[in-house]
Amino acid sequence: MLSVEEARRRILDSLPRLEEVEVELLEALGMTLAEEVTAGHDIPPFDNSAMDGYALRAADVARASAESPVDLKVLGDLPAGYTAGLSVGEGEALRIMTGAPLPAGADAVVPVESTRAQGDRVLVLEGVSPGENVRRAGEDVRAGETVLFPGRLIGAAELGMLASLGYARIRCHRRAVVGIISTGDELVGVEEELAPGKIRDSNSYTLYGMVREAGGVPLRLGVVRDDAALLERTIRENLDKVDLFVTSGGVSVGDYDMVKDVLGKLGEMNFWKVAMRPGKPQAFGHVGGKPLFGLPGNPVSVMVSFEQFVRPALLKMMGREDLFRPQVTAVLDAPLGRKRGRTEFIRVVVEWREGRFHARPTGPQGSGILKSMVLGNGLAVLPEDVGRLETGSEVTVQLLRYCQTP
Repeated sequence: MLSVEEARRRILDSLPRLEEVEVELLEALGMTLAEEVTAGHDIPPFDNSAMDGYALRAADVARASAESPVDLKVLGDLPAGYTAGLSVGEGEALRIMTGAPLPAGADAVVPVESTRAQGDRVLVLEGVSPGENVRRAGEDVRAGETVLFPGRLIGAAELGMLASLGYARIRCHRRAVVGIISTGDELVGVEEELAPGKIRDSNSYTLYGMVREAGGVPLRLGVVRDDAALLERTIRENLDKVDLFVTSGGVSVGDYDMVKDVLGKLGEMNFWKVAMRPGKPQAFGHVGGKPLFGLPGNPVSVMVSFEQFVRPALLKMMGREDLFRPQVTAVLDAPLGRKRGRTEFIRVVVEWREGRFHARPTGPQGSGILKSMVLGNGLAVLPEDVGRLETGSEVTVQLLRYCQTP
């Protein structure tokens, strides 16, 4: 059997990145940056007020206090988006709003809460230092500074930064379109009645969600019965529509597991037994030049296999540099594991407690118990040579969802 690391290496080494496309800025959310972003100007582009108050000379109010306020002449108002057109001199102040440019002559802003207005004059009740409550030009970004690099996932903060720099369009790696096929005579649709011996197709919905969460474009291609000709036709008809296929079911050694035969006929496939639990039977290769992952049929095996192999592959194809989930070291609150020989992925709840991450299993760990994935936020990883860990031991955990940290 292949190790998880070797299977992952073979997969990633075989996959190219998708081509670059230029998209509208809002469309880039969730895509991977394909160009270096350099600032063409300072951010902010000018010294400006960090709050509502009065722009003035700090030296004029150095000794101001509630008991001994300093009386200044108010020259007028300066809202954000406008310039003053005048200079603040000794004994003068200008009422200023947050974000408005600091007027000439002023070197600080006193908050409005530390003043008392009296007509065209103001009493300053607290002193400020030069530069206080002023946002300096370029304190966020300097002109010429490289702000973002290729391979960066574009999130909300990156969108805001690109907008601040005037990027209406940006070059990214294209999103991967993923064709999803569930196989098996036992499967029926979500809205269908459950006849004896039938189960509802959940894998295509799970995979749809996992592809979307990874930034890809999922395309559900339906349930294919245990019919080799039908599976072959479904794949052939969609070769030009997708960048990658993911099937579930039909890769074990049963008499009706026809996926192997069809995939071997359509392309170059590798059928592996991977030393992992759950998810030992796997298939990977190319059909019509498109990568195809043949995953087991049990729902937990599907999800664990996707996390270890398909998700990193998708991220690489879409230009990402960080391909893997974050990992933490956690203390076990209960024993985990069974026997050596396979890397075991155990669904756990991870929480921060008493200055450490702690992990506990979600309950029964069978590969058909989808509830174990619903309840957990991480996968505890037990290496092949470990077998079992007792309460109080440390374990590596892949974080799948939010975990509160200090």
